[in-house]
Amino acid sequence: MSNAQVPILSAKSVTFGFPRRPEFLGPIDVDIRGGECWGIIGPNGAGKSSLLRLLAGLWTPASGVLEIKGRPLRTVAPRDRARQIGFLPQQTPADLPATAREIVLMGRFPHRHFGLFDSADDRRIADRALAAMQAEPFADRPMTTLSGGEAQRVHIAAVIAQQPAVLLLDEPTASLDLYHQLSIFTLLQDLIERDRLAVVVVTHDVNLAARFCSRVLLLHDGHAVAAGPSADVIRPEVLAAVHGVELGVASSPFVPSGWIVPVRPLSGGSAAVRSEGGDA
Repeated sequence: MSNAQVPILSAKSVTFGFPRRPEFLGPIDVDIRGGECWGIIGPNGAGKSSLLRLLAGLWTPASGVLEIKGRPLRTVAPRDRARQIGFLPQQTPADLPATAREIVLMGRFPHRHFGLFDSADDRRIADRALAAMQAEPFADRPMTTLSGGEAQRVHIAAVIAQQPAVLLLDEPTASLDLYHQLSIFTLLQDLIERDRLAVVVVTHDVNLAARFCSRVLLLHDGHAVAAGPSADVIRPEVLAAVHGVELGVASSPFVPSGWIVPVRPLSGGSAAVRSEGGDA
């Protein structure tokens, strides 16, 4: 296999579990290549966040192999891993005693070879990331003074400033207004096309995934229900049983297959919808 064909990140028969649910997730098989945007979708508790943490190397699978550029992820040193994988969790600290610019500069830490001080190049890259997220107006304000949406844009800027080969983002637009939801997905699309970046996004918004993600993985109760081109996965007949909702389709000039529209809960609902707690 040539280098051009080697996935940036891959999971091969990966499984994971918790003490009370030892066989919760998997087996998962996925190859993530440069120039692709993968959307991970599914109901609450489906295993989306758990899979993202596994792909980031933060958790160790119970079985199977995770690889980055053909190397077992477990053999990659944390600093080297941080140069290649950018991870934004669903929950980020809200009381950090730092300015927005200082938070974004933290994304440059894996690339600093000497000491803890940022270079002119680090500052240039951080400022460019702030500008991309339209966060320049509050770059010098303390994080504690920012709204939830403003803070989220700063955290995304920090991951972009990290300049990884793959971005793993857990619901990055959940706290953002409609304008910034579209702005962030448009920015990610530009990075994918210009820099051949790989992006994996966990999202509940199937229409954003249909419009911006080239490929989609649908999870339900820890299992992969469907994976492939977004037009093949984001269809009412595929999503309805998983979400426990009757779905319709509205025509759209942006998505040939149309917008997914929830109509009514299906009789009895789905086990995933009725389960307690948030995403696993």
